[in-house]
Amino acid sequence: MMTPIMHYFQNDGGQYLQYVWEHLYLSFISLAISMAIALPLGYLGSRIRSLAAVCTAFAQALRIIPSLALLFLLIPFIGTGMLPATIALVALALPPLLINTILGFNEVSPLYKEVGTALGMDQRQLRRQVEIPLALPYILNGVKLALVEIIASATLATYIGAGGLGTLIFTGLGLYNMTYVVIGGVSVALLSLLSMVSFDLVIRRMKKNA
Repeated sequence: MMTPIMHYFQNDGGQYLQYVWEHLYLSFISLAISMAIALPLGYLGSRIRSLAAVCTAFAQALRIIPSLALLFLLIPFIGTGMLPATIALVALALPPLLINTILGFNEVSPLYKEVGTALGMDQRQLRRQVEIPLALPYILNGVKLALVEIIASATLATYIGAGGLGTLIFTGLGLYNMTYVVIGGVSVALLSLLSMVSFDLVIRRMKKNA
C-alpha cells in the first residue's frame, strides 16, 4: 500500500495540494458564515428566553437533516458547485455554534456582572471585559465542534462539483483504487484531528488563565 501512495505523491502532489486547498477553503468559508449568523443570535438568545427557545428548536431541527439530503434538495433551486455545498455546511455548523454560544453567556455568573457594575462599567464594558472572556471557552468549543463536522462532511461536496478531498475518495471508490480512498480518508481524518487538538489546547489555556 505504501508504494502506490508514495507514487501518487511523487506524480500528483500538486493535484493533492489543490484538493486540500479546495477542502479547507470550503470549510473555513462555511465556518465564517455560520459564525457570523450564530454568534449574534446566540448572544441575543442568552438575553431573550423566547429567542433562546426558538434557536434551540431550530438547532435541533437542523441536526436531524442529513447533510447529503440537504445537498440534493438544494440542487433544483441553486444548481451545483460551491454555493449549495456552502449552504449545507453552514446549516450543519449552526447547531453546535448556537447552543454553545447561548450556554456560554448563560454560564456567566451574575456575581461577576455585579462586581463590574460596582466598578463603574457600563453595558458595553461588561460585555467586552466580563461576559465575552468568560463565555469564550464555551463558544470556542462550539466552533471546534462545528469545524470538525464541516471538515468531515465537506467530502460530500464532491457529489455536486465543489471539489475537495472527497474527489479522491469517490474517485477511488469508482475506480476500485484503495490508494485514492486511503489518501483522501486519512487526509480528512488528520485535518479534523488537527482542528480538534488545536482548539482543545487553546480552550485549555484560556481556562487555565481565567
